[in-house]
Amino acid sequence: MTRTPLSAAERALTAEVGGLGLTVTRHQLERWRAKRWLAPTDQWTDPATRALRPDVVCRAAWLAALSRPGRSISWVGWAFWAFWALDSTEQTAVLLRQALLRTLQLPLRQAGVTLAQIPQGDSDAAFATRQHLAERLLRGRRAIGRDLDGLLRAHATTAGVTLPGPRTVSNPFAAALVRTGARLLMGGTADVSVEELTDAWRSVWTGPPELLDRITAAHLAADHAGDDVRTPSPLAHGLPGWVSAVEHADAHLLCEAVRACTKASSTLAKLLLERADAQVLAVLMDDIMWDHRVRAGGLAPAGRLGEAAIALSTVQYLLVPGWAQDLRRYQDRMDRLLAAPAPTPGDGVL
Repeated sequence: MTRTPLSAAERALTAEVGGLGLTVTRHQLERWRAKRWLAPTDQWTDPATRALRPDVVCRAAWLAALSRPGRSISWVGWAFWAFWALDSTEQTAVLLRQALLRTLQLPLRQAGVTLAQIPQGDSDAAFATRQHLAERLLRGRRAIGRDLDGLLRAHATTAGVTLPGPRTVSNPFAAALVRTGARLLMGGTADVSVEELTDAWRSVWTGPPELLDRITAAHLAADHAGDDVRTPSPLAHGLPGWVSAVEHADAHLLCEAVRACTKASSTLAKLLLERADAQVLAVLMDDIMWDHRVRAGGLAPAGRLGEAAIALSTVQYLLVPGWAQDLRRYQDRMDRLLAAPAPTPGDGVL
């Protein structure tokens, strides 16, 4: 089939990207527009000057760099969620919502479970079914021996560098917490008692023992008074609650959340790869967001794990009171660290 010749705008964009040492093919342009990673052709130029918009050239260059021969463009899918979030149009918001929902439900699909199979209500039969489904989620799961925090501390110890002490648990992916987390995913906080949750945390708790005792006592006192202090938890209603939050989120807020989370993950990765000296790590770790975000998926690698990390952060942005404000504050802190002069040799770079 004979293809229509490239338009003037397409030729101009191809030339601009070529000038940066990158190649763009007709097929790539078609695919990028179809995926809504690149704006429609009629939006590429400035209406006043008819010149190509710099942001369109920049976007095409990024896409070309991530689409080199032998590499699938989906290898770092969450980065392309950021393109949808940046555009924040009705069409890209729909695509973004669909991608987040697919990612959130991936553990269910891997276990051969659907969201509709998770029973609601507090009957004994519903509770037993949710417990069984939680066990199915864990089958064949590989235990994570150490999280990012533990790896960095191990390297610091080897290098003779002192870092701030851990404030909560030794590994948020420890087996005891993962087992409890699977039950929370299926049934929310109503399916896990305060005592069960405390026992799971105590097995890997590194903070002051009296702090965990005070937290437990406050939860028990609230339960006796008929109050549920765990309602603000993003796991209050389990995975169905996450799905509902994404399904019903305002489109612009959803795009805002993904923009903020992808930017924070990219900034963190740049800091850890380029500026991981003792001083930078100390500043990053000495902040509550190190525990609330970084250790719980703040670093988004390529592939499915990265998509899961961004999806989880997006849910926290939407559901946890004050989390979005804390993320913005942490982003400002990371930006300042990145803008500071680079360390000189011997400054404790890990």
